[in-house]
Amino acid sequence: MLVKTKAIVISSLKFQEKSLIVKCFTLSNGLKSYFVRDAFSSRKASQKIAYFQPFSILEIEAVHKNKGTLENFKEIKSAVPFQSIHTDIVKSTMVMFLSEMLHYSIQEEEKNEHLFLFLETALTWLDHHDEISNFHLILLLEITKYLGFYPDLSDIDLPFFEINEGIFTAFHNSNALSEHETNLLKKLIDLKFDNSQKVFHVIERQILLKVLIDYYSAHLEGFKKPKSLDILKEIFS
Repeated sequence: MLVKTKAIVISSLKFQEKSLIVKCFTLSNGLKSYFVRDAFSSRKASQKIAYFQPFSILEIEAVHKNKGTLENFKEIKSAVPFQSIHTDIVKSTMVMFLSEMLHYSIQEEEKNEHLFLFLETALTWLDHHDEISNFHLILLLEITKYLGFYPDLSDIDLPFFEINEGIFTAFHNSNALSEHETNLLKKLIDLKFDNSQKVFHVIERQILLKVLIDYYSAHLEGFKKPKSLDILKEIFS
C-alpha cells in the first residue's frame, strides 16, 4: 500500500556498513520501521542522513506492506525545517533524550493522531524558544495523557502521589512520592510551555525527572531508562 503521511523520527540505527533502520511515529499508521538502503554511500549521503536526526518531522511517501517487517520509503522531504533543535547543544541533547524515552514508550503500530499533533506542536515551540529548561518535564508529563496513564487529579489536594495507581492519597506507602516530591509534581501539572521556565531549581528538576522516569517504568512494560539521561543531567547541572 502506498502511503503519504507526516512522520516524526524516533530513532535510527546503522545496519551493516551503508544502511539505516529508521523508526518513525507516523500520523497515518503510528509506529513504523523503515529500511534505508545505502544511506551512507551516495554523494548526497550527509543530506539523506540529516533527515533522520531525532525528532525530525518529515513528509514521506512509503510502501507499507503491514506484515510486521521493515517498510520502504519512496520519497522523503522535511515537513518542518527546524532552525535550532539540531544545532543548539542544549536542545539537541534534550531531543536525543526525549526521543529515547518515546522509543521505549510507543510500542504498538497503532494510529494516535492526537499524540502526533501534540508532538509536532511541542517541537515547533521548542525550535522557536530559548527558555526551555522545563520543556522535557512538561512534555513527558503531557505525553502520559496520550499513552493512558496521566495522573488522576480528582484528589489532588491530598499530600502524597501513589506512582503505581497514578492517584493522590492521604497515606504514604512504599510506592508513594514524598510530600516534597508530590508538591513538585503538582507544580509541574500546572505548568504550560509558555509559563516561566525558571520555576524549578536544578535539583528540583532532577528530582522531577527521576519521578517521571519511575512513573513511566511503573506503567509501561519493557520500559528502559534512556542511555542519554546522564548527558542530559550534565547539560542541565
